[in-house]
Amino acid sequence: MQHSSIPDKSASSRVITEWRPEDPAFWQQQGHAIASRNLWISVPCLLLAFCVWMLFSAVAVNLPKVGFQFTTDQLFTLTALPAVSGALLRVPYSFMVPVFGGRRWTAFSTGILIIPCVWLGFAVQDTTTPFSTFIIIALLCGFAGANFASSMANISFFFPKQKQGGALGINGGFGNLGVSVMQLIAPLAISFSIFAAFGGTGVAQPDGTLLYLENAAWVWVPLLAIFTLAAWFGMNELATSKASLRAQLPVLKRAHLWIMSFLYLATFGSFIGFSAGFAMLSKTQFPDVQILHFAFFGPLVGALARSAGGAISDRLGGTRVTLVNFMVMAVFSALLFLTLPTGGAGGNFVAFFCVFLVLFLTAGLGSGSTFQMISVIFRKMTMDRVQKAGGSESDAMREAATETAAALGFISAIGAIGGFFIPKAFGTSLALTGSPAGAMKVFLVFYIACVVITWAVYGRKKQ
Repeated sequence: MQHSSIPDKSASSRVITEWRPEDPAFWQQQGHAIASRNLWISVPCLLLAFCVWMLFSAVAVNLPKVGFQFTTDQLFTLTALPAVSGALLRVPYSFMVPVFGGRRWTAFSTGILIIPCVWLGFAVQDTTTPFSTFIIIALLCGFAGANFASSMANISFFFPKQKQGGALGINGGFGNLGVSVMQLIAPLAISFSIFAAFGGTGVAQPDGTLLYLENAAWVWVPLLAIFTLAAWFGMNELATSKASLRAQLPVLKRAHLWIMSFLYLATFGSFIGFSAGFAMLSKTQFPDVQILHFAFFGPLVGALARSAGGAISDRLGGTRVTLVNFMVMAVFSALLFLTLPTGGAGGNFVAFFCVFLVLFLTAGLGSGSTFQMISVIFRKMTMDRVQKAGGSESDAMREAATETAAALGFISAIGAIGGFFIPKAFGTSLALTGSPAGAMKVFLVFYIACVVITWAVYGRKKQ
């Protein structure tokens, strides 16, 4: 048993001093159980983070109903702003797990999300709350979006190479599910007096009902508190994943980092951007449709597809799945033009909704497949480089894990920018031309470019 590096009691120990997921015996005896426990605590923490990140996609639509006089462009701005801070913060967040440890960072990054939720609940009840205050709260909600980078980096350390696509797909896919969960729960929560004891009063609507908009934010607070504690007491930290910021920065010099960032922006950026802007866009194009009854379907399809994308890519190869995926995204982006009203007349909401469902599906599937590509590319590239320089296999594996985690986090930061640009592009296009068609033309060209780049860089050689 001298080969067993972790005593039985270490399964519940917070810091694991030795970790060998690539060793089949170690993985079967102890590694799989520990990795699975960390994954299934990470999943609800990340899901709640996505709920908070996308709060304004449900709240902004309802602000006029409770007495706020903001313009359509201002409302689109509020849905877009969390993506700005989320994207910027993903860069430092992507390096935090090796510096502070996965357990501590997951608990901290989940717990601080209680702050914007509580503040937003009070802000929406006071119609004198200035737009600038909502901007600050929206930017604070962006902290939730940054959690994705540290969460994915953390989980990548726990799993062996052949299991990473599936594990990252589950973590990212169920995390992305938070967008759909929020867009399903928030419209229900604002219909009932849940937090009357904390000052929730409700605003009368023309149909005689009361709208408790504060509930859209406050409903997440108890869950955030519960899973902050779950992360603190239930997760582990891997001593082998510790690395200084300096040890992680060389990843920024890799050309593949920037190429994969571009591709990931087209997949995850589309998913989060469409999630943020779809409800507002639908409201402008089809004002008679109660879009909040349907808005959660798109993110739901995309999140489930992400989990599938990682697993399918583990079997068929990430490059192949990504290439076909971009082709479908380009085709359906073109079809969207046929569903839009022109001059305020015509248009077909059912066709519009169905085309968007396919775009959500492919954005989610591509998010999983591109992440699998990143994991494979950086692990192989790093191990080859270290071994050519005379390093041992264990040194190569450790450096590969660190560099892969840093790449996953940084690339996820680039992808998150789509959450700002897509709703902002819709808002700008509507303000300038009265139609979102101008924005969609840009997206179409972008997807075509991704088809060409994926084939040219990765498609001509097996990944």
